[in-house]
Amino acid sequence: MEENNVTNRDKLKTYFETGKHPTQGQFSDLIDSLKHKEDVLTNKEMVILANRLAIIDNAFAYYRTNNIGNLEFQTVVISQDEEDQVITVRETNNTMEKQFFLGSAPYTIKLKGISGETLKATEYYLLNCQISQSYTIARLFGNGLDAISDGFEFGVLESKILSLQIFKQDFGQNVKIVNTKIKFVNKTGMLIQYRVDGGLWSDKFKAEDTVTNHYDVQDYLSFFYKADLREINQSIQCDIYDSDNDSLLATSHLYGGQIQDAWYGGQIAGIRNIRIECNYSKNEK
Repeated sequence: MEENNVTNRDKLKTYFETGKHPTQGQFSDLIDSLKHKEDVLTNKEMVILANRLAIIDNAFAYYRTNNIGNLEFQTVVISQDEEDQVITVRETNNTMEKQFFLGSAPYTIKLKGISGETLKATEYYLLNCQISQSYTIARLFGNGLDAISDGFEFGVLESKILSLQIFKQDFGQNVKIVNTKIKFVNKTGMLIQYRVDGGLWSDKFKAEDTVTNHYDVQDYLSFFYKADLREINQSIQCDIYDSDNDSLLATSHLYGGQIQDAWYGGQIAGIRNIRIECNYSKNEK
C-alpha cells in the first residue's frame, strides 16, 4: 500500500529559497499540503476537528428559533482586542446553534439590525436574551411595535454563554406599548440595583431612573433587587409607592450579611408613575 506521507512546513519552505526553482514534484507536494475550500472532510478529519472544538474555552452564543420565516436578527459582540463580531440569528427549526466569540471578555452585546419580517396582523416575535444566568431580557417586536431598535444595548455578558431565543406568537389582537415611569431613590450608602419584569417585557439591572416599555396585554410589573450586603449587619427596606397619590404598593427587605441578585420586591399592575425608596430598616443600628 502506498504511504501518504505529509511534507512538513520546514521542508516546503526550502522549495522556495532565493535562487531556487521548485520542481513539478515539489509543486505537487505544496498543493497536496493545502486544503481546498471545496474539499469534503473525511470522517476522521471531522472527528479530529470536533475534538479540537470541544476544548475551546471561549465564550459563545447559543441561539434557537422556530417558525420565524425569513427573519434575520443580527447582534454585535464587542470585545477590546478583536473587531466587532456579528452574529446572525435565522430559522433553526427549534434546534440549538452555537457560535464562539472572538477576542476576550468583557463582551458588550448590542443589536445591529432586524430584517425579513413575515407576520400576520396580530403576530409578533418574542425575543428572550440572556446575558446572565440569573435573568432574561425579553422583548416583543414586529408589526410596527417599536420596542427594540438598532443599537439597543443588552449589556455586558456576565457569564460565558449568550442565549438568544426567538419565537412567533399570535395574540389575537394588536399589542400596544404602555409606559411606567420609575424614580429610584437610594438613601443608603450601599450599591443597590433593581430589575423590572413584565413577563413579555423584562429589563436588566440598573441603579437609575427608568421608563418601561411593556405591553397592554400584560400590564403588570414585578421587581427584583440586587445588592452585596456582606459588609454590613443592617438590613435595608425598599418600598414602592404610587407617585400620583403616595400610597404604599409593596415592601421588600434586603438582609444584612447577604449577597443576592434576586430579592423579590413585589408586583404592581396598571400603575404609570412609581417611586422606589431604599432606606436602612428602622430599629436597626
